[in-house]
Amino acid sequence: MCYHEQNLPDQTPLNLSDMYYKTDDSHAGLELTAVMLNISGKHNRKLKEACRTLREYAIYTDKVRKYVEAMELADAVERAIQECIAGGVLKDFLEKHRAEAKEMSIFEYDQEKHMLQEREEAWADGHSAGLKEGRAAGLEEARLSMIIQMLKNGMSEEDISRVAGASEEEIKKAKDLSL
Repeated sequence: MCYHEQNLPDQTPLNLSDMYYKTDDSHAGLELTAVMLNISGKHNRKLKEACRTLREYAIYTDKVRKYVEAMELADAVERAIQECIAGGVLKDFLEKHRAEAKEMSIFEYDQEKHMLQEREEAWADGHSAGLKEGRAAGLEEARLSMIIQMLKNGMSEEDISRVAGASEEEIKKAKDLSL
């Protein structure tokens, strides 16, 4: 059940290998690709027309998604269940398995919300790490540029080391870059 990502395309390929960190030289010996089908709203109409249960499940999830915007999750799920039973949508199933359906809907929603928060946190962490690395690289580049300029101005390695606090390695690297 996907409550948050209703704006996905009709089909989204999902690769198992995307769940894991890969190095440039990594190679998956076996790849598993699943296709996630979006059944929310007007997506995949032909598929829903061909399968009554799927169509009714989509109606149910659309109701939950709509009501959760205005009320607590448990209340939204309960209201969707009541309306679906009254309207003959998944009626037999919901009457027999109401408690389980409610529990699973809440669990799935919470799980999806948790995964969304995890992705957002991971993105923020990666963004922060990228900025930190970028700043460090920029500072190193600026430092090397300064050392190169000092070399071009005829400063001795000893003076550069003393004035800029540059190591022998940095000076050698600057020399190699300036050639």
